[in-house]
Amino acid sequence: MTRTVWDSSVGKKTVMAVSGLIMLLYLVVHMLGNLKIFFGPGDFNHYAHWLRTLGEPFLHYEWALWIIRVVLVAAVVAHATAAYQLSRRDIRARPSKYVHKKARASYATRTMRWGGIILGLFIVWHILDLTTGTVHPDGFQAGHPYQNVIDTFSTWYGDTVYIVAMLALGLHIRHGFWSAAQTLGAGSRSRDRALKTIANGLALVLTVGFLSVPVGVMTGLVS
Repeated sequence: MTRTVWDSSVGKKTVMAVSGLIMLLYLVVHMLGNLKIFFGPGDFNHYAHWLRTLGEPFLHYEWALWIIRVVLVAAVVAHATAAYQLSRRDIRARPSKYVHKKARASYATRTMRWGGIILGLFIVWHILDLTTGTVHPDGFQAGHPYQNVIDTFSTWYGDTVYIVAMLALGLHIRHGFWSAAQTLGAGSRSRDRALKTIANGLALVLTVGFLSVPVGVMTGLVS
C-alpha cells in the first residue's frame, strides 16, 4: 500500500506537501529564535543553551534537539527525492520541447527547481558553518553562538551566501505553500485568493526576518 502511494504522482506530491509544511513550521520557529540576537549575547546564548536542555529531565541533554534534526533531515530527504522523481517523470512525459512556449508560470514557479538546489547547498554550508564550525571564519567557538553569527556575517561571502539563499527561500515558500494547499485539498475557487495572500505574507515575513540578522550585523546594530 505504501509503495503504491509512493509510486503515484499524487503520492509524491503529497509527500512533498507534508514534508514542506514540516519544514515551514520549523522555519517560523527558527526565525523567531534568530531574532533574539537583537536582545544581546546573553539572551541569544541562553536561548541556544535552552534548545539543548529542551525536554529535561524526561529527555537527556540535546536529545530533543537531535529528534528535531532527525525529523528535519527526513523531511528534507523526502521532499528532495519526491521533487527529483516528479521532475524526471515530467521530463519523460514531455521528451521534446514545444516550439512555442507561453510563459504562464510565475517567476517563483519557473525557479522552484533551481531554488531547491540553492537551498540544499545552503543547508550543507549552514551546518558546516554554524553547527560543526568546519568552514567557520575566525575560529568557531562552541557555546558562543552570538559571536559565531557575528563572525559569519562579518565576511562578504557569508553575507552573500545567506542573502541569496534567503531570497531563494522566499520564492520557494511563495509557490510551495500554495501548491501544498492545492495538493492537500485545501484549495478552492473561493479560498485561492486567501491562500495566495497567506503564501505571499509568509514568504515576505520569513525572508525579511531571516535577512534582518545579517543586515543587523552589517549595519552595526548587532555587534
